[in-house]
Amino acid sequence: MTDAPALVILDCDGVVVDTERLVQEVDLAMISDLGWPITLAEIHEQHLGRSTADVAANVARHIGRPLPGGWLDARRRTYREAFAERLQPVPGFVDALGRITAAGHPTCIASSGTHDAIRFSLGRTGLLDTFAGRIFSSQDVTHGKPAPDLFLLAAREMGAAPRECVVVEDSPSGVAAARAAGMPVVGYAGLTPARLLAEADVVIDDMAALLDAVRRPRFGAWVRDAR
Repeated sequence: MTDAPALVILDCDGVVVDTERLVQEVDLAMISDLGWPITLAEIHEQHLGRSTADVAANVARHIGRPLPGGWLDARRRTYREAFAERLQPVPGFVDALGRITAAGHPTCIASSGTHDAIRFSLGRTGLLDTFAGRIFSSQDVTHGKPAPDLFLLAAREMGAAPRECVVVEDSPSGVAAARAAGMPVVGYAGLTPARLLAEADVVIDDMAALLDAVRRPRFGAWVRDAR
């Protein structure tokens, strides 16, 4: 097994664009207003990397009733207002992507977000053209993360065997999805507590380390150095 991945599959939120801290600010307020005083730890453990449908179902279970009509639309609008004002690429990602590209490793996006949300976030950060034609969403599969379907779709569409891919994720559900797909995974703990990414093959907290991480020999030869 060589150290040159045929494809680097990137999660979007929290890996490419720094949406997670903004999303968490909004959710801490809006979910609490529904009667569940959700904590940041609960967001990390129960919602990070999950689809909107999964999050909505979880919130409804906790509050013991269906979500109010229009709540998801209001949440989406609030996100967009925050993104329009403050969204940036994840610190160090643009430089890291340049090094990965220069080293000859193809990349794509595979996100739990909708295509519309992914395009909006990438557009606001000037990265939409960079990934044009290489964007995959949970809308494209029946089962989102932690099921492997999305990553397997991305690999198939990009012409890469799963064992030759490397996934970069910042959520426990994303790490689990990569594992289920038979793909080694780099956990990015820039904002996510590293302990939640302990099942990744390696955990980094600085994008400057990303190229070296994705080029490590895969599977059993990978070193688990999660902090």
